[in-house]
Amino acid sequence: MLWPMTATVAVRGEAIREVDPEIATVLVTCTARDKDRSTTLSRLSARVEAVRSTLAGYSDALERHETSRLSVYAETRGRGERVAAYVGTANTSITITDLDVVGEMMLRLADLDQIAVNGPFWALRPGSPVYREARNAAVAEAIERAREYAAALGAHITALVELTDNGMSGGAVPLAFASRKMMDLAGPPEMDLDPQRQTIQANVEARFEISDPTVLAEPLD
Repeated sequence: MLWPMTATVAVRGEAIREVDPEIATVLVTCTARDKDRSTTLSRLSARVEAVRSTLAGYSDALERHETSRLSVYAETRGRGERVAAYVGTANTSITITDLDVVGEMMLRLADLDQIAVNGPFWALRPGSPVYREARNAAVAEAIERAREYAAALGAHITALVELTDNGMSGGAVPLAFASRKMMDLAGPPEMDLDPQRQTIQANVEARFEISDPTVLAEPLD
């Protein structure tokens, strides 16, 4: 026995939103190098503490700052194990919520000895309502498209068969900063940065059942 086939229509829904970022992330790398291991560790510790002291002046503007990586290793000379120097690095990841101070803070950090600063990485919070609004808009567009196609066939949508989330995209290219030695700063550092607007794109695919198309029942000319 053959069961009657139900007519369906498959569509794509898309929504693009361009919004201001909500946070900025900055990566700070402290470096120390000396022939003596203890001296290297002492210098590295002092430079990490200098970063902390600088960040203390921006406590109200920060969401968090945390050491993401610490590395200490020996540089050898030639093919043997003769140590030429000990090198230490420490990375600190900083999340900033007051975007007005990003430029000033980054320059003050870069003004420290043997410090490299990278960023800012502008972004939205993971749970930002912007994502939900974009997803809702993509679904609404899919429904509207399905209704239009169904209407063109002399039908209407009757049920949702399937909805697939194709994910969201968006991001920004960071602005890179170098160390004081490379920047050759003079006097109090000042810089205003324009936060890069974030482009968020949501995509869905949907399939709907529709009523029997009446257009197809009309005789051809």
